[in-house]
Amino acid sequence: MTTPIHIKPAAASASPNTSSIHDHFRSLRRKESAALDHIRQPKILHPIENEDLRLLILENISQEAVQTFKAQGYHVDHHTKAFSEEELIEKIGSYHAIGIRSKTKITKRVLAAASKLLVIGCFCIGTNQVDLDAAAQAGIPVFNSPFSNSRSVAELVVSELVALSRQYFERSFEMRNGIWNKQSKNCWELRGKTLGIVGYGHIGAQLSVLAEAFGMRVLFYDVINIMPLGSARQVESLQVLLSQSDFVTLHVPELPETINMISKRELSQMKKGAYLINNARGRVVDIPALIDALKSKHLAGAAVDVFPFEPAANGAGFDDQLNAWSSELRTIPNVILTPHIGGSTEEAQRMIGDEVSQALSRYLNYGSTIAAVNFPEVDLRAITAEQGTAVRICHVHKNQPGVLRQVNDALSPYNVEKQYSDSKGDIAYLMVDISDVCPADYGKLRERISGTDANILTRFLA
Repeated sequence: MTTPIHIKPAAASASPNTSSIHDHFRSLRRKESAALDHIRQPKILHPIENEDLRLLILENISQEAVQTFKAQGYHVDHHTKAFSEEELIEKIGSYHAIGIRSKTKITKRVLAAASKLLVIGCFCIGTNQVDLDAAAQAGIPVFNSPFSNSRSVAELVVSELVALSRQYFERSFEMRNGIWNKQSKNCWELRGKTLGIVGYGHIGAQLSVLAEAFGMRVLFYDVINIMPLGSARQVESLQVLLSQSDFVTLHVPELPETINMISKRELSQMKKGAYLINNARGRVVDIPALIDALKSKHLAGAAVDVFPFEPAANGAGFDDQLNAWSSELRTIPNVILTPHIGGSTEEAQRMIGDEVSQALSRYLNYGSTIAAVNFPEVDLRAITAEQGTAVRICHVHKNQPGVLRQVNDALSPYNVEKQYSDSKGDIAYLMVDISDVCPADYGKLRERISGTDANILTRFLA
């Protein structure tokens, strides 16, 4: 007779919750970071002039970004609205940095009045609101956040695909006016339809994945060959994309070659009953031509989030004085109009605020221009706390022969710890760390370097 074997029941394993795992790894990273900091603590650098840095922050930029600046001891003036060119010219002369979104325009006239300005932060994707060449000529790098709101824009497009195909925003408006209008005519599922994406960057690529989850076929057109995600397929021309797509969505920057890239000819190439979505830039679409295509019923609908001219503040102002066709566009059915909210989510604004505020702080505190859109990208490893007499020189100059020889002649009495230079177009940027510098030498050394004929801007950080 077989003797039964008694097996002791195993204790049930408790699966750790996600937050505890994340907390554990965050704790480990903090310990590792603390250990590294103990080994080599970066030195906080300051302008040798000891002038308090003043920042002008406009257009209701993330409060987290504002607090980040204040925590570093900067004086911050924060405004919720955009400034006009005249307001900027009047006020910008007392600021060392400015943070804007898409409505404030930094023109050549504004830059001419910005006698102390060191850096510009665009808390958004685009930088066409800044005269980038004039900023570079003045020695002012411009930073932006090209990818932080990609998901928010992609999700807005998905919502517009559904809203246009089902016309539910029209039904909602009717219900609010007491009208019951249940209908299925010209209302469609997304499944099986073709989405055409113009510009397959971070937004376009994310959008293609989301659209395929709805069962859509995805085509895209881009000026460069790109490896698609999922089953998306690149087509050889814009015309091919327009002729095959039930929905066309635009995700391109505003460049001379993209202004009015969708006009009368391109709209006529779209399928009858198709839909157009523009969350890119206001001048990419010829709006009067779009109005004609909608009123003739060639297009079944459109969603527009960006406009050639936009009000500088919330409230009234989207009228014919701003854009001559505004009132006509507002009367057309199955047209979704939104006030440039593609990236307006709490998550996107927080990430944009973090990214751009860190870029501005790195430049102001350490001279780093990594990720600047109009400037040579230069960086040096941090000066450590043990290097008490070290000085960092940040020298923006014209890109011409002989500059490095002149600078190195001036630095010859000192030990050059590290040095890096790069150029972009007519502008060059040199970062140098020197040691064993007596504070009494600062003025003479700076005068010698900034006195060269190629000098644009020279800063000393110590």
